[in-house]
Amino acid sequence: MCKKLWRARCRRWEEYRDSISQLKIINYELEMKENIIQIKSYAFALRIINLYKYLTNEKREYIISKQILRSGASIGANIEEAIGGQSDKDFLAKITIAYKEARETKYWIKLLRDSSILLPEFARSIYNDCEELCKIIASIQKTMKNKNS
Repeated sequence: MCKKLWRARCRRWEEYRDSISQLKIINYELEMKENIIQIKSYAFALRIINLYKYLTNEKREYIISKQILRSGASIGANIEEAIGGQSDKDFLAKITIAYKEARETKYWIKLLRDSSILLPEFARSIYNDCEELCKIIASIQKTMKNKNS
């Protein structure tokens, strides 16, 4: 496929992804209190779902796309479980799982980038979001460990 057509498709995908994500994030924010990790992990899961659709429909990539869908979407799911945890120990266990899933997602993003399945500029954007989640979750872990010490 020529580069010009490829870039046009990528732009359309990004525009579509951003518009859908913004609407869903606004709805989600209205339902929640100000919990930054909940909001960011939900927004990230939406990006991952759109990435999965793009990989399967446009690139015909089915193996890594399923892996990144599972790990990327489970970050927010584990954060939600942590928030509903019955104890600090339960909370910390679920937050730790969310951190591991975020690390795994970073791995799949790098693999997609380095295998030229994703253009570097698209991979960089989603990778940076994932890195931000890792930093926030790591900070939460550190706070909880200090609290329990």
